[in-house]
Amino acid sequence: MDWLHLTLLTIMPGLELRAAIPYALFNGDGIAGILFVLLLNVLIFFPVWVGLLLLYRFAENWWIVKNVVNKIRERGEPYVKKYGIPGIAIFVAIPLPGSGVYSGALLAWLLGLEWKKSFVACAVGVIFAAIAVYLISTGTLSALKILSFST
Repeated sequence: MDWLHLTLLTIMPGLELRAAIPYALFNGDGIAGILFVLLLNVLIFFPVWVGLLLLYRFAENWWIVKNVVNKIRERGEPYVKKYGIPGIAIFVAIPLPGSGVYSGALLAWLLGLEWKKSFVACAVGVIFAAIAVYLISTGTLSALKILSFST
């Protein structure tokens, strides 16, 4: 198993499990690779909550930081307003760039939510996102195999 590449793909904002799970499947890493990606993605919550959010306090007036934060707030806050803490899980579960655990942790922090409940919500969201990415990836790989055999 290629632990280094899986780790790097998983911890890269925007890629996260959306890139790491297909990579693991393509390389034949099986369930061990997928569980590693899932666990690592869940654990990203803690350095985001502590480290990056401290950085946000330092850089909150930088235009690029303001843009990113405003986009995350615009996209995620409606879920939290409508569903409360489970809204964080829904937001994180959407397997599109800008809605992963990085964004979920930042959104929860911006909205002043409790870290323990936010962590659980992010973890649940990551699990559902992983399932969606797995199903999409295995379907795509199966389709590619079928196409390659038919030519």
